[in-house]
Formats: sequence, C-alpha cells, structure tokens
Amino acid sequence: MRLVMIGAPASGKGTQAHKLTRHFNLDHISTGEMLRAEEAKRSELGLVVESYLKRGQLVPDGLVVKLVGERLALNHLAQGFILDGFPRTLNQALALDQALTALGQAIDAALLIEVPDSAVLERITGRRADPETGRIYHLKYSPPPPEILSRLEQRDDDTAELMQARLNTYHERIAPVVAHYREGGLLVAVDGTSSPDAVFAQVLRLLNSRRSPG
Repeated sequence: MRLVMIGAPASGKGTQAHKLTRHFNLDHISTGEMLRAEEAKRSELGLVVESYLKRGQLVPDGLVVKLVGERLALNHLAQGFILDGFPRTLNQALALDQALTALGQAIDAALLIEVPDSAVLERITGRRADPETGRIYHLKYSPPPPEILSRLEQRDDDTAELMQARLNTYHERIAPVVAHYREGGLLVAVDGTSSPDAVFAQVLRLLNSRRSPG
C-alpha cells in the first residue's frame, strides 16, 4: 500500500500516519522530519530550510522533491509507504507521479484530513513548551500543572499571525493537489475533528472499503 497524507499543520496527519505505519507495517516518510533533521545539522540545506520556515513559507519544490526522490529510490520501500507532508504543491504531485512511474509504482490513495482553520489555530496557539523538561503542553487539551505555568514558552512559529500565514499558503497551494487526486479517483477525505482513535477508525473503514471487491 502506498499512501499520501494531506492536511493542514496541526490537522493530525502525522498522528494518523504513525498509526497507519504500525497497522500496515509501512515505511513512514515525513518530509517535515527530513527537513528538520537538515535544519538541526545546520547543513547548507538546513539553513535554507530555516530561512523559509521562519517566514512561514513553504520550502521550494526543488529541494523537497530532491529529498523525497532520493528516499523513494531505496529498495526497502517496495512493500509500501506513507508520505506525510508531501506533496504540498501540484508540481510536487506531478514529480511524485513521475518518480513512482520510473520505479514501477503508483499511489493507492491520497488521504485528506479535514480540520477547520479555527480548530487548527486553537491547537497551535495553545501549545507551550517546558524549557526545563522539553515536555509539550496545551493550555486547553493538556494543561500544565499551575506551578510551572509561568516558565512555559511559546514557540516563535506558534503565534496566531504566523500560523494564519501558513494556513493561507497551505490552502492556496494544496487546492490543485486535492483536485489532482480527486480527478484520479484517489482522494479519500476524512473528518479530522474527532479524537485520534476515532479518526483512525474512519480512515481504516474508508481504506478497507476501497480494497474490498465490488
């Protein structure tokens, strides 16, 4: 099984990708993790990535396509994979089609995790990190103990203004991608506002219905 995960930041697509990875024994390919790894290494690519993320912008297609193309060429991906965070533009989707065709493969389904912008903003702007332990809390969904509240920090890119900019960019870029997979009969839309387990049950039901004969 070869899947693409589509969803706004904080839509829960990463959580669902991990669940599907374990359930179907697939390889989880997260472009976000790959880019953050480069950023952490302070590599030439990492510095470029950092400059775009700080402005709330997407990393250019060419850089992301290069990373994903190299990963797809690995032999152990033959049993299936989940692409998390890619493609985010139509050019990326077309490049992915070409790369998979060259490998004799194709996408089986594109999962779209749908969450309203208002819910995304609430999920993001409520996050706080404990600089002493590294633990992440949420002021509403996973509140910290009152005694440590004063020392918690909000990440620079978790502000409402920057998050809204990221969402605007996401919607502008992702619409043609969604249309591409819809026209190809590959799009599977899922309501991402429920609990992670409820969303996962919905994902499994929809995927199984596609695999069932008739």
